[in-house]
Amino acid sequence: MSKKTAKTANATEVKTAGKRGRPVVETSARQAKLAARAARVAAGGTVERGRPANPNSKRQARLAAQEARKAAGIEIKVGRPKAVKADAVTA
Repeated sequence: MSKKTAKTANATEVKTAGKRGRPVVETSARQAKLAARAARVAAGGTVERGRPANPNSKRQARLAAQEARKAAGIEIKVGRPKAVKADAVTA
C-alpha cells in the first residue's frame, strides 16, 4: 500500500493522513440499521446475534448433561475410547 507524502521546503518527507476505503453513505439502509442497534445498546438493551438455540434439541440436552457432570466434579474423558483388542477379550 502506498502512503501519501508531501515534500516540505527543507526536502524532508511528511506523511499525511487521508481517508481510506469506501465512503460511508449516511442515508443507506445499513447505516440506519447500525444506528438503531447503537441506540438500542445505549438505552441499556442487548443485541443478540445469530440463530437462537432450541432448548429442546438433543444437542442442548447433551450439553446440559455434560455441564451438570462437570459441575458435580465427575471426570469427563475427552476423545475416542481406546480400542479393545480381540485376543484380550477371548483370553
